[in-house]
Amino acid sequence: MFTSRMQGIELSGLRKMFELATDDSVNLGLGEPDFQPPMEAIKAVEEAMRMGFNKYGPTNGIEPLREAISSRLRRYWKNVGPENIVVTSSGSEALFSCALTFIEQNSKVLIPDPGFVLYKPQTQMMGASCNEYGLTMENQFRPDIESLERMVNDDTHVMILNSPSNPTGGMITKQDRDDIVDIAREHDMILISDEVYDTMIYSGAVHHSFLGVYEKAVIANSFSKIYAMTGWRMGYLAGPDDLISKLKLAHYHMVACPSTPMQYGALAALRKSNKYIKKMVAEFQERRDLITKRVNSIDGFSAFTPPGTFYSFPNFELYDGNERLNASDLSMELAGKGLISSPGTTFGSNGEYHLRFSFVNSKDQISKGMDILEEVSRNYTK
Repeated sequence: MFTSRMQGIELSGLRKMFELATDDSVNLGLGEPDFQPPMEAIKAVEEAMRMGFNKYGPTNGIEPLREAISSRLRRYWKNVGPENIVVTSSGSEALFSCALTFIEQNSKVLIPDPGFVLYKPQTQMMGASCNEYGLTMENQFRPDIESLERMVNDDTHVMILNSPSNPTGGMITKQDRDDIVDIAREHDMILISDEVYDTMIYSGAVHHSFLGVYEKAVIANSFSKIYAMTGWRMGYLAGPDDLISKLKLAHYHMVACPSTPMQYGALAALRKSNKYIKKMVAEFQERRDLITKRVNSIDGFSAFTPPGTFYSFPNFELYDGNERLNASDLSMELAGKGLISSPGTTFGSNGEYHLRFSFVNSKDQISKGMDILEEVSRNYTK
């Protein structure tokens, strides 16, 4: 018999679309960089295994890695140290540790809509309910602060944020961040800030972290995207001592400790691979510009130029007779024609009439995919 906490929990729509992909599909569905990890990191994992670093390690991660992470984060919080870090088995585990630690049964949790697919099910598994704050293209997919403040009540103890945002590519401003901190402080809320894409930003954009600006904020981050280590399952949490000490307990009871050899790979990446990130971001910016231009050239489609991530989240208005085409039907039709995307409703009800394209494929493949999109769109009135 299943427990009540698993009622209504399913695989995300991302996985369902991923399984529709064939070898000859243009896959712009899953958010996985088409790069390999830095060679320095691969060699470091191999060396760690050969040197015998294959045993259990410290619960919160090896100290050299925590020191390297804290050194990286001092751009946001000058007082952060290795004691403020817990190395996790992926960014997903980092988020789940936060859910276990901070989300109270029968409470309300503010989550973005559209937002990353794990926020809602993790909240529900804790016996809490979601209060979804809308993100719209008209507002550059940033929270509307006045609307957000009206949503807070006595049962609201936690807010989840994500900037740069998956699926929209939107980013909060410094003023947005400071206003959100004011709301959180007034209502004594915990802020869980998913900052996985903090270095995946483009010319002119600035990431504004919640780390160090609010005493009840914790950030979740990952090595998966910035070093193309999605299969390595390496992430981390950072925050004030009192929050991290509790998060360490949740993390321990799930995984005991992160993978020891993989930590040495992540350490090598942090120490030696800054040029790698710059090269990858430069390539993604060219792809972003290409896909945005192509989408906006198709009648019935409108795309926001994302300042961060590797996602485009265009809106569409297509009609089959008098019926407006929805995101699920359009994405399924595109899949049948050889283009894999993600329906916007995978990320929440406000994602209706949007698709998410991950520009993690070559420019040639992106162009081919946009040709398919343009061809399919001709079957509908605008």
